[in-house]
Amino acid sequence: MSNDENREKNEEKAAVPVQPIIDMGSTVVKNSRGTIHCLTIVGQVEGHMVLPNNTKSTKYEHVLPLLASLEESDDVDGLLLLLNTVGGDIEAGLAIAELIAGLTKPTAAIVLGGSHSIGVPCGKETFIAPSASMTIHPVRMSGTVIAAPETYRYFERIRERIVKFVAAHSHISEDRFRQLMLSSGDMANDVGSVLYGEEAVTMGIIDRVGSLSDALDSLYRQMDRRREE
Repeated sequence: MSNDENREKNEEKAAVPVQPIIDMGSTVVKNSRGTIHCLTIVGQVEGHMVLPNNTKSTKYEHVLPLLASLEESDDVDGLLLLLNTVGGDIEAGLAIAELIAGLTKPTAAIVLGGSHSIGVPCGKETFIAPSASMTIHPVRMSGTVIAAPETYRYFERIRERIVKFVAAHSHISEDRFRQLMLSSGDMANDVGSVLYGEEAVTMGIIDRVGSLSDALDSLYRQMDRRREE
């Protein structure tokens, strides 16, 4: 085999597979420090209802089994999450967040652009870009709502599930997160709060302000510690 053929063969092996990025927004990268699976949570999280074709979405039926397989895979050492989501189906978002929080493998998440409520405090260490934002808002529902006390009680119980999850996986208290959820004056047409970069860190929701390289450094450190155990 000629040198040119050998070089082309090596380049093919080193190339990042394109189809998984197109289909699911995920890719696997292997280097001398380990193998990292990069997964994006973008657009609107799609749950039981199919979203229109012109809506960017993350489908939970794709993400949930993928996360389960990553946890059991001997070929993947760590998970990097890129977050830029406008929210979406509450049950689907909570299911994804709970599954990520329960992974034993090294994980790091970084918020880029923006992210909503439950979509942030997941991962062993979390980062937010200086210009990125996090929107904290109460539970919303579109369509017909039965105006009965039981309906509002149901909404409150969903909200409390989110509050408890965020408080359990970040450094903010339940009371403070609840206050941010129900704050008025920060959002033009709704109640809630928008936190930018350092604000999210100061509030204790995100661990650090950082870039992609910071999130990768954290992931590599976690992977090194795991090997030493």
